[in-house]
Amino acid sequence: MNSLNRLNVLRTVACSTLLGVLSFVARPVFADQPTVAPLRALLVLGGCCHDYKAQQEILAQGIAERARVKVVIAYDSDRTTKHLNPVYENPEWAKGFDVVIHDECSSDVKDLAVIDRILGPHRHGLPAVVLHCGMHCYRSEGWPKAVTPWFEFTGLQSTRHDKQRPIAISFIAPDNPITQGFANWTTINEELYNNSSGHLLDSATALARGRQTVNEMKFDFVVVWTNNYRGTKVFATTLGHNNQTVADPRYLDLVTRGLLWSCGKLNDTYLKPITPK
Repeated sequence: MNSLNRLNVLRTVACSTLLGVLSFVARPVFADQPTVAPLRALLVLGGCCHDYKAQQEILAQGIAERARVKVVIAYDSDRTTKHLNPVYENPEWAKGFDVVIHDECSSDVKDLAVIDRILGPHRHGLPAVVLHCGMHCYRSEGWPKAVTPWFEFTGLQSTRHDKQRPIAISFIAPDNPITQGFANWTTINEELYNNSSGHLLDSATALARGRQTVNEMKFDFVVVWTNNYRGTKVFATTLGHNNQTVADPRYLDLVTRGLLWSCGKLNDTYLKPITPK
């Protein structure tokens, strides 16, 4: 091989090597490749009046499909309002979790020591999501006129709902990262919880309102909001009685984004890419 041919060969090898290095460096990291450990969420649910047996799976699966979140379920099969979810019997019930989803229906659990045990981790910074009947829980002495411990935690108090009718949901904070880009929608026949205090606490911020007509009477209440509970982020919504609503992709999107926001993780690292169906 003469010197000219040898030079051409060396140039070819060098170019191939350089291209290989560049292609390795420039190789994209796709969004669906896990880069972080998933958040651990405890889903507490059970009690009166709802199909929690089905909704535990709807919520756990729906959230996991949308975000890097591992949902651990604490389901109480008791169908009354007086039974405490057994998970709370452990003083360290929240240990190892990044966020708690309160979806229980336990209005007649009123012992302040128990309520303090439930709220304790949140008072020390554990984020929370409160869904539907979670707003009707832990009605301790002074309810509904006083700012009871649970009311302070949720940021908005509710005492009742009327007959199930469609709820027209309108998002009123378009720049909020949780609801940014959400379009208004109308639910199936659903329960619209009232705002018994007449307003949010100063620590809370409304994100959406719900309007409903029952027997020609018109109701208009806040249905989605956030609360700053002693420095801890809480996302809350009174929506979500029926399985069809809980399984609605728009509802699951809302809850998932609220959960990530409460943890300070509402970003592309924890949100999973949307998979066309």
